[in-house]
Amino acid sequence: MLNSNRQIRMVLRARAGDRESLEQLLSGIQPRLLGYITGLVGRTAADDVLQDTFIQICRNLKWLRDPEVFTPWAYRIASRECFRSLKQHRRFPPADEYSVSMDEKTRVSQPELRLYCTLPELLEQISLASRAVLTLHYSMELSIQEVAAILEIDVGTAKSRLAYGLSRLRQIVKGKEKP
Repeated sequence: MLNSNRQIRMVLRARAGDRESLEQLLSGIQPRLLGYITGLVGRTAADDVLQDTFIQICRNLKWLRDPEVFTPWAYRIASRECFRSLKQHRRFPPADEYSVSMDEKTRVSQPELRLYCTLPELLEQISLASRAVLTLHYSMELSIQEVAAILEIDVGTAKSRLAYGLSRLRQIVKGKEKP
């Protein structure tokens, strides 16, 4: 991820038409944005949604008033594109789209691996609104205030969706543990 001052300079240059700055800006945010998008729409659709997100960023960068909020602004665009894609295709990502590589399997314990492998399946059983908050807060390590800003909701609503999502995950896991 780019440091703040450098990112601000690149946003300003990109808004002025500097293509190289735009490319650096997008490549700097791409890995985390792709992870977020994949968490919401699955691997199959993630590349297309990321491309649509980048198109919207390029088209609307000139309207971004405050370069300091580029990252939350990009996540907001990604969220909208994810919701649009899911609504358009009326689908949720299938569980088998989340496979774990052998390298990842060797780094975690067996109980963690079981939970890690079933987490996407568990998240599918939670509302998209709660899933977005959980993904942004835990996977992307953003604060609740940043999550609320990205999703354009109140902080209280973000906290409520987070609490509901965690509660729902606990219920689901407890239900699966029973013989």
